[in-house]
Amino acid sequence: MYKKISLLTGSILLAFSAGAQAQTKWDLPSAYPASNFHVENLTTFIKDVDSLSQGKLKITLHNNASLYKAPEIKRAVQGNQAQIGEILLTNFANEDPVYELDGLPFLATGYDASFKLYQAQKPFLEKKLASQGMTLLYAVAWPPQGIFANKDIKQISDMKGLKWRAYSPVTAKIAELVGAQPVTVQQAELAQALATGVIDSYMSSASTGYDTKTYEYIKKFYDTQAWLPKNAIIVNKKAFDALDPATQEALKKAGAQAEERGWKLSQEKNKWYQAELAKNGMETIAPTVELKEGLSVIGKRMLDDWLKKAGADGQAMIDAYKKQ
Repeated sequence: MYKKISLLTGSILLAFSAGAQAQTKWDLPSAYPASNFHVENLTTFIKDVDSLSQGKLKITLHNNASLYKAPEIKRAVQGNQAQIGEILLTNFANEDPVYELDGLPFLATGYDASFKLYQAQKPFLEKKLASQGMTLLYAVAWPPQGIFANKDIKQISDMKGLKWRAYSPVTAKIAELVGAQPVTVQQAELAQALATGVIDSYMSSASTGYDTKTYEYIKKFYDTQAWLPKNAIIVNKKAFDALDPATQEALKKAGAQAEERGWKLSQEKNKWYQAELAKNGMETIAPTVELKEGLSVIGKRMLDDWLKKAGADGQAMIDAYKKQ
């Protein structure tokens, strides 16, 4: 009788162990609040992964920088502390020129151009991430970037002396070139920085303006459409390789769906965000010819500097982009 019970208990434990092994749990850190369209897209992506993998891969979302701050997420994924994560590519421009490309002002200013730039950039991005032990799952563009400031800005010289939020090497470089004072502030701390006067201006999308309630402190948004930076979803390669082939395919399929959905969502939400800013008293202003020309000069200078750093790979990306 004792042997029968032991055998039965052993069988139950073995079955439970097999079931536990069959389900994999991953953490996904993101720096953005639940209201952000990237996070909305991630939430759907996670549900799709669960469904397509038949419950074998469970991903827990940690949004609003609750697990890691924006600059820490890439390293966390690289070290497998988080198996998957969302990063803003331009945050890592100092690591390699490939991460900087979609932050160069006026290189690709609309969604169509931005998607073409992504296609040119993608093979080089995948190669770089692979060398760091990671895989690119998908990427989605932010809406076009404009300038938030209370000051009248009709030309570049009007930006001199602004206390400018710098959240990436690219935005810090722009501050340097226009004579603004760069202050490093990540999105999770942006509202507080505005409320306390640490900054009085920044360059980002209408999405960021809405998410952070910038309209409570700033009443002007200059719609320069300077560039469309991308968020990328990256995966630790060892964690990916540990999945069974069917679950790998489920993850890739959910990623492809999220990329297609995300680009459409970005365009749709951009109009909605601008309407919401207007409802809350923010004026959207078309840039003057002088301001656009000044910003274009900065863009050309930054592209020239980037090509010097990026070498043959950089030229290949630009050539591929221009051929499309």
